[in-house]
Amino acid sequence: MRIAITGADGMLGAHIVRAALAAGHRVRAALQPGRASSALDGLDAERVEAELLDPASLRSAFKGCDAVVNAAALTDVWPARSARVRAVNYGGAVAVAEAVLGLGLAKLVHIGTANSFGPGPKANPGTEDSPYTDARYGLDYQDSKRAAQEELLRLHAERGLPVSVINPSFMFGAYDAKPGSGAMILAVHAGAVPGYARGGKSYAYAGDVASAAVAALERGVNGRCYLASGENLSYAEAFSLIARELGVPSPRLALPAPAVLAVGALGSLAGALSGKAPKLSLPMARLANAECYYSNARAAAELGMPCTPPRTAVREAFEWFAANGYLDRGRKGRR
Repeated sequence: MRIAITGADGMLGAHIVRAALAAGHRVRAALQPGRASSALDGLDAERVEAELLDPASLRSAFKGCDAVVNAAALTDVWPARSARVRAVNYGGAVAVAEAVLGLGLAKLVHIGTANSFGPGPKANPGTEDSPYTDARYGLDYQDSKRAAQEELLRLHAERGLPVSVINPSFMFGAYDAKPGSGAMILAVHAGAVPGYARGGKSYAYAGDVASAAVAALERGVNGRCYLASGENLSYAEAFSLIARELGVPSPRLALPAPAVLAVGALGSLAGALSGKAPKLSLPMARLANAECYYSNARAAAELGMPCTPPRTAVREAFEWFAANGYLDRGRKGRR
């Protein structure tokens, strides 16, 4: 198939492009106008510009394709409420869906987030049947992604939108240019993590999530969501794993929940006064104290999603950071 991929030069998008090419598909990378990135250099992928909130631009980018993978999104969690985040994550997803319907394309695979379902403890992790609970944190990232998912599923039910949703958990991997999730790896390497909160997350390898997304093009059930999670680790376990892989000391200080919340509250106050994003805001502090674990049983069974060990994902991400200058404190680390 000829596949158009939005957000193709992001961390997950770059993995999806590679997975689609490896599966024998032809790829059209739909990129934000004027955006410079080397994530796709050397790949046999057509590049076109597409403005996510411009219906005509999307139709032009998707014309002649068989399917679309929508990996474009904003993951910003500061400020907690952001009209731009809502516009991109909700408005952009709906615009992509309308373009797919208007052109009569065969499939849309939308990249959502695991946060659209309620998490659970390790003994009973969240599934696709778990109700949404992240509204309590007051973050437009989670709320906008959940709203977009609900709208796409409504369009499937009422207008026949051929959509499957992939819901990744926290991901590590190469091509993390921002950096986003990989900032955790860099912080541990730099010895900048004073301790760990009592909560935890599900850590997935971006390449595994990409494999699930590409498999969903042909095997994903329309109107169905797939949690693309990985290994469930507490922060103590995750920091220890990262430190072992990088050969550096692991954070050893267990931070009491009230202390984490206090630091988050101060961070939110400082951010509000300075206009700069804090290292830890109050909503993120509340999340850090929570057990955010998920099951990928459905994605593994129906899409054949692999489960690469987190240490492999950490190593790949770190080697990419090293090769691209992120470990040089005298540079910004951008190319």
